[in-house]
Amino acid sequence: MTRIVYYFFYILSLLPLRILYGMADFEYLIVYHIIKYRRKVVNQNITTAFPDKSKKEIKDIERGFYHWFADYFFEAVKLLSISDRELRRRFKTANSEEVEKCFQEGQDVATILGHYCNWEWLSCVGIDLPKSRVMGLVYHPLRNSAFDNLFKQIRSSQANGVTVPKKDILRFLIDYRRNGTRNIFGYISDQGPKWENIHLWLPFLNHPETPVFTWLPFLNHPETPVFTGAERIMKKMNELAVFLWLRCRVLKRGILHCNILNSLRKIPNSLPEHEINKAILQ
Repeated sequence: MTRIVYYFFYILSLLPLRILYGMADFEYLIVYHIIKYRRKVVNQNITTAFPDKSKKEIKDIERGFYHWFADYFFEAVKLLSISDRELRRRFKTANSEEVEKCFQEGQDVATILGHYCNWEWLSCVGIDLPKSRVMGLVYHPLRNSAFDNLFKQIRSSQANGVTVPKKDILRFLIDYRRNGTRNIFGYISDQGPKWENIHLWLPFLNHPETPVFTWLPFLNHPETPVFTGAERIMKKMNELAVFLWLRCRVLKRGILHCNILNSLRKIPNSLPEHEINKAILQ
């Protein structure tokens, strides 16, 4: 099954992006207008995040999200076969020399990211770096092994791209350090931890965490729990230069511009606890 799924989507990826975008438009109609996939949840989240916007503005953002959602999948599939030349034309990066400068100074790089623009295309953010550098994504494995393998192939489409399950990232970083392999890894930062793993609450998009037990008032918290694992790993390694985020913009459909913002270039171990997470989300 794993091979069947891979070859099906690989053949699909051979189609020109203009055709894939046509398929994405059809997917949008199905998902948004017919299936109405999670529309109430999406509308509620947008309304909470932007309380000052009108109903029309909220609806426009909602539709825009579902258009992006459809494009996202087919853009990701395209990575299975896209040529290096076409990828460079469609995915442009700025300030990648800042990453190489860190490498030259003997520092590895950690990036804190969210699901903005196309997370899968961000696996190509080091496209201009020397091939001896490793660029990777830390991910949570999917339950379906066939699709887990598919997205690992997508996220490692570059010759020096790797995907590492979050439970194994520290071991990989230690091995890279021992081998003298400079690396840049991206950590996701816009999902919520399990209740037992909550160590930090922060204001985030006006969106409070839904209490687990509504009948226990002291568990009603006005803020949102955030992952702290990435920050703990940075402090553990102590030599990671931290780029807080990559600012991405969609110049037009299929053309992404990624600007690496060097907002906090310090040794994490010298920073107060939770300083990195607070700088990202506040």
